[in-house]
Amino acid sequence: MIDTNNKTSSVLHDRWMQRCIDLAKQARGQTAPNPMVGSVIIKNEQILGEGFHPKAGEPHAEVFAIRAAKLTGVDLRGATLYVNLEPCNHHGRTPPCTAAIIQAGISHVVIGAIDANPLVSGTGCDRLRAEGIKVTTGILESQCLELNEAFFHRMKTNLPFGIFKYAMTLDGKIATTSGHSYWITGTEARQMVHDLRVGCDAIITGGNTVRLDNPHLTTHEMSGHSPLRVVVTKSCDLPDQANLWQITDTQKTLVITLPDKNSQLKQKLRDRHVEILELDDLSPAIVMQELGNRGCNTVLWECGGKLGAAAIKAKMVQKIYAFIAPKLIGGYMAPSPIDDLDLNLMTDAINLRRSQFQPIGTDFLITGYTS
Repeated sequence: MIDTNNKTSSVLHDRWMQRCIDLAKQARGQTAPNPMVGSVIIKNEQILGEGFHPKAGEPHAEVFAIRAAKLTGVDLRGATLYVNLEPCNHHGRTPPCTAAIIQAGISHVVIGAIDANPLVSGTGCDRLRAEGIKVTTGILESQCLELNEAFFHRMKTNLPFGIFKYAMTLDGKIATTSGHSYWITGTEARQMVHDLRVGCDAIITGGNTVRLDNPHLTTHEMSGHSPLRVVVTKSCDLPDQANLWQITDTQKTLVITLPDKNSQLKQKLRDRHVEILELDDLSPAIVMQELGNRGCNTVLWECGGKLGAAAIKAKMVQKIYAFIAPKLIGGYMAPSPIDDLDLNLMTDAINLRRSQFQPIGTDFLITGYTS
């Protein structure tokens, strides 16, 4: 016999947890180093309050939901708070959410995923249960984990989650033999790339891409948020004029290069408010370590085949976005998206996990995880 009460409860849990996920996404790309979190408070199947964490330093989602619920004047005893990530139980830039939940009189807390942050990681649930609050976990857990996969990765590795994105023709070329590359894919695919950037905290490119393509690497006004644009170059042989040197309050550029290289250009860029970081080691791991120290959760590699291959070999890429245009350009010397990975046997090939295929306008997108 099916327990209809449990089935109904499960459907409602899924419904309200999905609402938490949708709320959390409203701050996509803006919460680093924090995760994306949404929260809803329900009583008698009615929403009393909801909210999401807008950015680091601001109150957490649970606090916004509690504030909104209190404005209704309804007694929160007997109410259920839904949240896609375990409530924090420590003092950081904001007070612990567990204290706010307890003080509000919430009776039941439903959680999507346990926080990977060692300062929380189960202690939030323990604190709530110790106060007599019912705690339910694991609701839409896989969706909640995927929502904050970059945050969980950084908590485990102290490094940002790396995405390598490229666009190529059906015969595997990212440009013609003359270097011309605009445009490989259609409008819909390019718009999806702009949206992908919205969810990232930094974009890495190489000096050769700056010289050949003069990219903007912005979200093209799809969001008020623009990721930090990072140029990695050993020679610092960069043009005096480039789109990346246009600095605004929301569009910043960081050039990471070796010391004692092109000091004259470095000063010109500093005068234009471009940040220059000199490092003795420009390996992908060191660059990602620097961005992790700056609080980046997600880093997008939008670069040529040489830097892309180096990032993959260093295991600084966790996910691939491959846009494929049904075009043939040919050319023995035409560049491909990934240079030598030092793999000599097909059995050594990197097999993408959880790969997906979808049409994007006139083009196609394959995504997958490298490990």
